[in-house]
Amino acid sequence: MNILITGCAGFIGYSLATKLLRNKINNIFGFDNLNKFYSVKLKKKRLLNLKQNKNFKFYKIDLSNKKKLSYLFKKQKIDIVFHFAAQAGVRYVSSHPEKFIHSNILGFHNLIDVSKNFNIKKFFYASSSSVYGDSNKFPVDEKSKLNPKNIYGLSKKLNEEYIKINSNKKTQYVGLRFFTVYGEWGRPDMLILKYLDYAKKNKTLYLNNSGNHWRDFTYIDDVTKILSKLIRKKFKDNEIYNICSNRPILIKNLISYLNEKTGFNKIKNVDLNNLEVFKTHGKNMKLKRKINFSKYSNFNKNVDKTIKWFKKYNHLI
Repeated sequence: MNILITGCAGFIGYSLATKLLRNKINNIFGFDNLNKFYSVKLKKKRLLNLKQNKNFKFYKIDLSNKKKLSYLFKKQKIDIVFHFAAQAGVRYVSSHPEKFIHSNILGFHNLIDVSKNFNIKKFFYASSSSVYGDSNKFPVDEKSKLNPKNIYGLSKKLNEEYIKINSNKKTQYVGLRFFTVYGEWGRPDMLILKYLDYAKKNKTLYLNNSGNHWRDFTYIDDVTKILSKLIRKKFKDNEIYNICSNRPILIKNLISYLNEKTGFNKIKNVDLNNLEVFKTHGKNMKLKRKINFSKYSNFNKNVDKTIKWFKKYNHLI
């Protein structure tokens, strides 16, 4: 299969490409603009790993370039798209709305528009738990009310709505509402790796709400297993799935575990940022029924593996 992954130098895109390349019949084409939202060095290291495989081809491209998109779709005869490219970061997007419009709205629109001309078989796209906002009933399922409280969540909701009115009947579209993905090769601005970086530098970590909020952490290896199973399934029009563990973690418990593992405790408590939700907790029954996947890996063991990776990547071991 010829598979396109946008955002292939990002965390989920890189991890999925790595897994799919183990199947030698897959040709993976990666798009990324290598923006500077977080470490370009990390992104280039991910790409270097992918380029070791002869079945991977990388194109540096901004999705606003519709002409180049059309050329590459025609050239590579894409069967399946995984669209992960987006401007991430709830607080960053809210203070840089022009970048959110450029990437999350215009880029998404262009990719959908171009792909319609080439009868793509399946189009998977990243949505987010941010579309739910602050819910008063947990766990949230795919039919729960959408009430995003920040621009990032709004952009993901708009993308889901856009698919409904501008899609190709020959293509199966699948929205993936990711809940706090973590693990090796992860984003350095996310809590676990951010904590480890601050511990390495002995910098004070500012902790929202004294850690009295919850996140439904989903391990990257579980995510790539789920996606590699979904790729083989058939879908009805515009399906949506929560990609979550259904096991929310209290943040202060996570911090205590990290303290125990690292000995770092230079932490200052601050109020919960008004752009952040108090709790994420997703129901994944629809996903389990679709792919017969129920065995999620152990959180503490995964955190340990993430710590070990961080130390190795930063030459601390």
